[in-house]
Amino acid sequence: MAATILDGKRLAQQIQAELTEEVAEFIENNGVDPTLAAVLVGTDPASEVYIRNKRTACEGVGIESRLHRLPADVSQDELLALVTRLNKAKDEPVHGVLIQLPLPSHIDAGRILQAISPLKDVDCFHPENVGRMVQGHPRFLPCTPAGIQQLLLRNRIEVAGRRVVVVGRSETVGKPLAIMLMNRGPGADATVTVCHSRTVDLPSVTREADVLIVAIGKPRFITAEMVKPGAAVVDVGIHRTDRGLCGDVDFESVQEVAGQITPVPGGVGPLTVAMLLENTLRAAREQELAR
Repeated sequence: MAATILDGKRLAQQIQAELTEEVAEFIENNGVDPTLAAVLVGTDPASEVYIRNKRTACEGVGIESRLHRLPADVSQDELLALVTRLNKAKDEPVHGVLIQLPLPSHIDAGRILQAISPLKDVDCFHPENVGRMVQGHPRFLPCTPAGIQQLLLRNRIEVAGRRVVVVGRSETVGKPLAIMLMNRGPGADATVTVCHSRTVDLPSVTREADVLIVAIGKPRFITAEMVKPGAAVVDVGIHRTDRGLCGDVDFESVQEVAGQITPVPGGVGPLTVAMLLENTLRAAREQELAR
């Protein structure tokens, strides 16, 4: 029997409908629009698409979106100066600051991300916000891991006490997700194993997973023989190939083994954007409360 499809697009629409009501209430109570400032450096086609999708989603829930376009040859100091201005914006409040990655090679992305005020760091990249998350007291949650956690929670996929295997140890997905899943609370309390390129006999580890989350950046890397029958499989990857879009999981074969599986596209991606909106509203609430 084929796996149940975990429809991230439909779930993201549900979350955004909830946020629309919350944003309207916030505006009515505070007289200010939650505002996200996005910074796009250069004209990378994929980045253009991502920024357009994020701005459209903001408009859909009532969040104001401001786009700052900079040329690909902008200096690091100029970019830092813009971040400083956005951090200090008060007359026209900016509640969240988003730097679209990747940045050109002559710019130190880590330095730019750390320059964003932790109160406006809606991607949750700043060391202060990462530290709060590790301690179990997050200000924000990183968008893609938070989207995955919501996917599991809202589809009633239990992780407490179960074996979760995360394939990939990136700073944006694998590491923070593993921490979130092993923290205490709803959608957590899991027994987590993180695998990577140096893992010995990877298939033997992935076959033990009740929940298998794949963010390794290799198209169709996870095949049916690497999956425990009945497991929930979450595919974070997205790749353009000669056969069209695909993820890190060989969907056609794995769906015959798994109990639940995310499609690509339409799985994790839309939820990442929904969590960005949620973080922006949360940032606005905290900042307006402190005014």
